[in-house]
Amino acid sequence: MRTGGGLDAVAALDVTAVSHSYGQKRALNEVTFSIEPASFTVLLGLNGAGKTTLFSLISHLYDTRHGSIRIFGHDIRRAPGEALRRLGIVFQARTLDLDLSVYQNLSYHASLHGIGSTEARRRIDAVLETVEMSSRLHDKARSLSGGQMRRVEIARALLHRPPLLLLDEATVGLDVQSRAAILADIRRLVETEGISAFWATHLIDEVDESDHVVVLAEGNLVANAGAADVIRATGTKTIGEAFAKLSRKAAAPEGFA
Repeated sequence: MRTGGGLDAVAALDVTAVSHSYGQKRALNEVTFSIEPASFTVLLGLNGAGKTTLFSLISHLYDTRHGSIRIFGHDIRRAPGEALRRLGIVFQARTLDLDLSVYQNLSYHASLHGIGSTEARRRIDAVLETVEMSSRLHDKARSLSGGQMRRVEIARALLHRPPLLLLDEATVGLDVQSRAAILADIRRLVETEGISAFWATHLIDEVDESDHVVVLAEGNLVANAGAADVIRATGTKTIGEAFAKLSRKAAAPEGFA
């Protein structure tokens, strides 16, 4: 499943001057950043910071009216088909059909991508092995734990072999052990399969100091650098302290010290 084919010549994701509003409320304000191919990048922000809005724009659930978004060079507004073919998505809300088996859920998704039944079965076997869920192939989704459901959703997102994977609060509602296992799985996929992962979270313990972080606060981009660099720039000792300081500053910019 390793990606390639010259995709590393351009950014995996390029977001330029993107703004979005809900009526009079500005959810994103001139957000600009890019992420590299074969990389793990954390989108860090409190609830309401604009993470889900940004993901909705990247995945073309919302139309990009201000600014541009490119996935491996393909503009999401001008060439949505080409852009979305390179994108796999794991949404925050559970999206499996609980009355279907794991195989049926994945087979249906494969058909939406035009993957024939023989090839679909081969890919389903491969992605389930990748996320260590092969033994649950014929089990109904409702019989799975929360962490197992999430693993199946990750497998489904990988079926069409996208070089970029978006994960919106992928560990929400899971216990500590399951959260750590899912995060480790994604980091391993980046390392072994060469995909790019864009991991949205508000949980500081999911950020490693070696990660690149994109920090949103009040709809504004307030940091875009390695976690260790963000710590140094804010004069703090941990990424948690840095994140808290940046979030406070965005919420009350005037008179902040």
